[in-house]
Amino acid sequence: MSVLTRHEILKAISSGDIHFTPEIDKFQLQPHAVDLRLGYKFLIPRNWTVDEKGRRAIKVAIDDASTHQEQFDEVQLKDGQYFDLLPNEFVIGTSLERIEINAMNLMAVLFPRTSTNRRGIDLSLSGIIDTGYKGNLIFPMQNEAGDQVIRIYPGERVCQVIFQELNMSLTPEEANMHGITASKYTDSNSQNFVLDKEEERQFLTSGKLEELKKKFEI
Repeated sequence: MSVLTRHEILKAISSGDIHFTPEIDKFQLQPHAVDLRLGYKFLIPRNWTVDEKGRRAIKVAIDDASTHQEQFDEVQLKDGQYFDLLPNEFVIGTSLERIEINAMNLMAVLFPRTSTNRRGIDLSLSGIIDTGYKGNLIFPMQNEAGDQVIRIYPGERVCQVIFQELNMSLTPEEANMHGITASKYTDSNSQNFVLDKEEERQFLTSGKLEELKKKFEI
């Protein structure tokens, strides 16, 4: 597996093997990576609600798909507006760019930029962008700069993508198969929350890991 250089990235963009919307600019193109810019949408976890019982703490229950999205408030900024990341606050940011990996012999890996980490923003991410992926990306962000408020603006370059060429091309069906079912994030909206395979979770939460391994052995 090899990493694409600047020249190869430009060639892949020109051929449509890789596509960005909006298109990347000269600031974003690195010797062997592409910087991604921060988008306008942020999701902030809720930790309390008011109901008939009073002001009640929300306990994150990721097993409950019906309430998972409701535990986040959405902030949609406009041009010229900023987002103050409060001390120790955790939010989910989104990429400005929608990325498409159309070549069946390419994948990508997402890394935080060191300049982002130096500001005290923890982007604790190093994720795989699968062959055939189409959509925006999400960034878990936390302010770890002590008591300081960190002001961030849409359009800032916050992370980078490294593209890698596979030793063997995948078919579209192979690229879309993750475990035993189709990918949950291919052609995704970055604000969709999708739980891991429900059948798998039922085995795990019931303490039946050994049964799971036997039923789904390769």
